[in-house]
Amino acid sequence: MATKIRLQRHGRKNYAFYPIVIADSRAPRDGKFIERIGSYNPNTNPATITLNFERALYWVNVGAQPTDTVRTILSNEGVLLMKHLQGGVKKGAFDEAEAERRFAAWKAKKQAQVDALKADMADRRQLAAKQRLEAEEAANKAKAEAVAKKKAELAAAKAEAEAAAAAPAEAEEAPAAE
Repeated sequence: MATKIRLQRHGRKNYAFYPIVIADSRAPRDGKFIERIGSYNPNTNPATITLNFERALYWVNVGAQPTDTVRTILSNEGVLLMKHLQGGVKKGAFDEAEAERRFAAWKAKKQAQVDALKADMADRRQLAAKQRLEAEEAANKAKAEAVAKKKAELAAAKAEAEAAAAAPAEAEEAPAAE
C-alpha cells in the first residue's frame, strides 16, 4: 500500500485550516486516513504549524511520500534534515551525537530567523500605527485651523454687520440731536 503525507481541508469558506495526515494514496483528500500527525493553519501570520516530529520522521523513513506543500512544511520543521542526518549515521559518515549537534545548531538558527521575522513584523506594525496617528493628528490640526479661520471670518462679518447697523443708527440720531 502506497502511503501519502497530505493535507485535509477543514474550516469554513475563506478560513481553512489543514490537518496533516497519513493516508492511502488512493483515498480522497478529505476521506479516510491512517494517522493524524499535525496541523497547518495559514490564517495566522506567520502560519501556525503543529507537528508530531517523531511520527512524521517515522513515516518519512518507512517511505510515505509527502505532497509538495507537506514537503515544504516537513523541510521547514527539520524532519527531512533529520532523515538526511540519520542516513549519514547509517553510512558511518559521523556518529549519532554529531547528528544531534548539527540538528540542534540548525534548529537554533531557524528559531533565531523566525524570532527576527516576528520582531521585524512587530516593529513594522508599530511604525505603521505611529504614522497613522501622526497623519490623523495632522489632518485634525488642519481641520481645526480651517474651522478657526471660518469662525474668525464669521465673527469679523458679524462685527462688520453690527458696525454697519450701528453706523446708520448713529447717523440718524446725530441730526436729531442738532
